[in-house]
Amino acid sequence: MPFPNLVQMKYDKLEYFVSQPRLNRFLTASANSKSKAQKLYQANLRVAQSFYPVLSLFEVILRNVCNYQISSVFANPNWIITEKNGFMSDRSLSRSRFFLKNAVLNAERSILRTGRTITAGKIITEQSLGFWTSFFEPHHYRLVRGAVIQGFPNKPASANRSTISQKLIRIREFRNRIYHNEPICFNHAAFDFTYAIQTKQDIYDLLEWIDTDLPLYVQSYDTIDRRINSASNLI
Repeated sequence: MPFPNLVQMKYDKLEYFVSQPRLNRFLTASANSKSKAQKLYQANLRVAQSFYPVLSLFEVILRNVCNYQISSVFANPNWIITEKNGFMSDRSLSRSRFFLKNAVLNAERSILRTGRTITAGKIITEQSLGFWTSFFEPHHYRLVRGAVIQGFPNKPASANRSTISQKLIRIREFRNRIYHNEPICFNHAAFDFTYAIQTKQDIYDLLEWIDTDLPLYVQSYDTIDRRINSASNLI
């Protein structure tokens, strides 16, 4: 039986607390069956839950890979502090409202508010996934001399900055949907996990391109396919 031990709630109460707009897509996909809509909603949550360890590991790995490469190009492990007044202040970044610099300044303020000492390591761990993916956008990529692509030594010859950037954008958008409790189980109106499956492939592609040992390691925490298969049995 798919997803045992799921607690059901009266649909009207669930709708009140979760919101009608959020549930309407599930209701449409279940031909207006409230019971089935609730099961589909729960299945979506379970699949989203299964992505957490994979996304968390991916984010940590990407952060460290980018940090290693940028530290190397500037020959400075504290680049995230010193470059606030270096490349992060380049006039070309005015269009992005100096996103990187402001992210670092915000992290420093947050660290000081909690009585901690500012260090490069603490600032690095405070940064969002968007901070790191932005280094593959042309304006930031140029300012770090393309160093971040060196963190993907196993990429195919046909893959370039744009290839990696596109995958990272898809992963970031997918991650944000999960973290904001948005559905990841629709292909237009149909209950379908193609989007989730494609995103998982993007994650594993990039892990493979970084180091061939990483996919196997991350797989040991991965229950995504099993959860998707259980969800598909509800259709």
